[in-house]
Amino acid sequence: MSHDVPATCPRLPDGKLLEGIVTTLNEDCSPHIAPMGPIVDADFRCLLLRPFCTSQTYLNLKREKQGVLHVTDDVELFAKAAVGQLEEVPPLLPATEIEGVRLADACRWYEFRVRSIDDRAERTEVVAEVVAAGSERDFFGFNRAKHAVIEAAILATRVELLEPKRILAEFERLAAPVEKTGGHSEQRAFEFLKRYVDDRIARKTAGTQ
Repeated sequence: MSHDVPATCPRLPDGKLLEGIVTTLNEDCSPHIAPMGPIVDADFRCLLLRPFCTSQTYLNLKREKQGVLHVTDDVELFAKAAVGQLEEVPPLLPATEIEGVRLADACRWYEFRVRSIDDRAERTEVVAEVVAAGSERDFFGFNRAKHAVIEAAILATRVELLEPKRILAEFERLAAPVEKTGGHSEQRAFEFLKRYVDDRIARKTAGTQ
């Protein structure tokens, strides 16, 4: 199900951060899938994306100036995409108003076109206008385990920046809600991230000895 969105893109004085998945097209037209937390306005008409200049998402947005933001409760996809370890591309559908693809199993999706890019700093600011939106299925709902996996995925992307003790302590804290409230999907995602972090920390520690 999709619907047209008014072609306006106001400022975001009351915008909120939304953790989602962004799909863009690489130079060879293959899909790139990455988590991102843009600032969105209340009507979902305008997005402020802040990718790093070194990221593939930034390069794709600068070149193609379009993409799709997805709201999903698939924490396994989020976890694996966060650390660049998707074994296979999930089912995709063609976008409706832009040249791109969207996740077939997303709860909601928002196709957008880039209106401006400020890349003078390492963390860029990409203002985009939503040009089409739709939904595929209902959102599961709030769950402490899902939130814990998202936090763990964000930590996993910062393993080179933070002290190992801090990361491991946070993972230990996050393990409790996953164990108490998570299903098989959340537990698999968390264990995947824990193995990834343990491996990266071991390599990091070995490199400093």
